[in-house]
Amino acid sequence: MMTMDATARPAIFERMSALADTLRSRMLLVLDRRELTVSELCAVLQLPQSTTSRHLKTLGDAGWVASRPDGTRRLYRLDPAALDEDARSLWALARASVGACPAARQDARRLAPVLARRRTRSREFFEGAAAEWDRTRDRTFGTRFHLHGLLGLLAPNLEVADLGCGTGPISEALAPMVRRVVAVDASEAMLSAARRRLERFDNVELRAGELEALPIADGAVDAATLVLVLHHVAEPARVLSEAARILRPGGLVAIVDMLAHERADYERDMGHVWMGFDRERIGGFLRDAGLGACRFAELPADPDVEGPGLFVCTVVAEGSRKRKPEARAASEGEER
Repeated sequence: MMTMDATARPAIFERMSALADTLRSRMLLVLDRRELTVSELCAVLQLPQSTTSRHLKTLGDAGWVASRPDGTRRLYRLDPAALDEDARSLWALARASVGACPAARQDARRLAPVLARRRTRSREFFEGAAAEWDRTRDRTFGTRFHLHGLLGLLAPNLEVADLGCGTGPISEALAPMVRRVVAVDASEAMLSAARRRLERFDNVELRAGELEALPIADGAVDAATLVLVLHHVAEPARVLSEAARILRPGGLVAIVDMLAHERADYERDMGHVWMGFDRERIGGFLRDAGLGACRFAELPADPDVEGPGLFVCTVVAEGSRKRKPEARAASEGEER
């Protein structure tokens, strides 16, 4: 039969011993839900570094504080949510008692300028770097990180159709952020390239099909994208009508394409059917497709590219449409 070691002390006693020193309790008060370095703690508590480090070790061994590396420094923090129930109750009592003492109030006053210095360092950097900041940021993080990051605003349960997916860059950007992407293109060569690009995603379906007769059921998706696609199609209104058909009520169509331009060589060399669009032309196509008014905005010009300016147009489908049964049966073959 096993017996308990009479000399063993419950963990709560170790925690209580660590709190018995008022200085350590003041240190915890400063670190409560806040990360500070040893040097910052020294400034707040007016202690030498050796003393501060010794008390931090005691608090860490007793499970009161956690630390993590941050570059060449180490940050310390008390996270009450990470404590067990007994320790949280004990800290609540100690916090109320220690927080009322004059020394703790002095600590709080000294903490304010320490935190203010952090903000000042950051502000001084940006004041000096403003002229070069765009270049510095782009060199460090690239030019498109913010656009990919903003996709995190999408609801994670969305199902999206990438119409005219080409080699799959839009599907690649959407896939990590949404529930499912259905990517459609009429070109087998484009779909082959898209397969290679998207093979790591298990929530992307590739389907071969014409945009005028999409291989997607009525009301099957929440959103549809047409990125640099409409200028290639003969009947934009028909394509937009199909996009509206596959949307659930309240679904969104997003169009990105070229503004009207005079680059006749695009028609000759790149197979463009339309030389861009203006707001009125797109609005006409949307009306013909049975869609309402759109939100139309020109995208910022990029001085480093040679193509025409671009726009984005978004429109909400008020209700899903139904395809005639014979048309649906003829076009709903799909490639997975």
